[in-house]
Amino acid sequence: MSARDDAVVPREPRWAPDLLARAYLSRVAEPPAPGLAGFVVEVGPVEAAERVRRGDVPAPVAAETAARRGVERAAADLAAAAASGMRLLTPEHPEWPAGPFEALAGCGVGELAPPVALWVTGPGRLAALCERAVAVVGARAATGYGTHVAGELGAALAQRSCTVVSGAAIGIDGAAHRGALGAAGATVAVLACGADRAYPRAHETLLARIAGTGLVVSEYPPGSVPGRHRFLVRNRLIAGLAAGTVVVEAGLRSGATRTATDTASLGRPVMAVPGPVTSGMSAGCHRLLREGAVLVTRAEEVLEGIGPIGAQLALDPPVPRRATDGLEPAAQLVHDAFPAGGACGTRWLAEEAGVPLGAVRVALVELERRDLVEHRDGSWRLHPRSVGR
Repeated sequence: MSARDDAVVPREPRWAPDLLARAYLSRVAEPPAPGLAGFVVEVGPVEAAERVRRGDVPAPVAAETAARRGVERAAADLAAAAASGMRLLTPEHPEWPAGPFEALAGCGVGELAPPVALWVTGPGRLAALCERAVAVVGARAATGYGTHVAGELGAALAQRSCTVVSGAAIGIDGAAHRGALGAAGATVAVLACGADRAYPRAHETLLARIAGTGLVVSEYPPGSVPGRHRFLVRNRLIAGLAAGTVVVEAGLRSGATRTATDTASLGRPVMAVPGPVTSGMSAGCHRLLREGAVLVTRAEEVLEGIGPIGAQLALDPPVPRRATDGLEPAAQLVHDAFPAGGACGTRWLAEEAGVPLGAVRVALVELERRDLVEHRDGSWRLHPRSVGR
């Protein structure tokens, strides 16, 4: 017998039955598949897979699975995933974000049906990442203003231990992911293709960075190509994984506004960043604001929006103080009566300000003490250092 005959033949990995079943089901129906999702909950994944193969399923499930029920690639998909560093998350796994996805199952909107499984790449634990997560989404054709705001929000949220969820698209999505990564924070990218594909191609490096520290997520099996309808479908997952959604820039018809609609359907807060009224890229945000979205401009306001009522309240930013703050009403009137240049007397000030002469003299004492006015050559004038203060 040759050494070759003695070689150990590698065995194919043995996958758990429920994992094989869900891998099969994730390919057999195009998401969202509310009939299949409900059927799996009712009979369990293994029986559901067997009955789908036989065609022994209710009519809604048959409509969703008839075209692909003969496609048997579960083991191959799991092997391909393992080879590329992916893994399949299922509701039976402790990493599954059960809480966030309960809203998808319970909202009663078929288009928001939860996934039967998720293919993920990266060291992150999805359930833990979703405990405190915000979706930051927006236009692909973003302006410099929009990408700056998205990057700042992504970084500030990450610095506050908040996971940034987005779709890895060009524009606002990419800026939000980069902001979180730049702050050494957690970020999750939800794709409209297989998690083993870099789409868009320009974001290959970005997706590798996300997969290196956070998580790249897809409900589509390995090798799946992006399709236009899949971008809209995956937006429900972005909304479902986050406690609320911030739209930074968006046109009147856009995927970002669709994510906002899905978020509202789940009963979660929708927030929008205002922009120039002349910018078409902010028109969608402005319409969301008119329809009840919360206006936000910084991370503190976003965290207030997703927190319990009365918690995480955002403090107002400090307001610049003026030298005239806190003046008595009469002193304010006298100060405002001073001409921008030149000097004047107390009687002129009394007449111009409409304040009694005695009150003018009292006011001038306070104004002089604050270095707002000065007395020179028998007249009063504004102190040079106070002009513009």
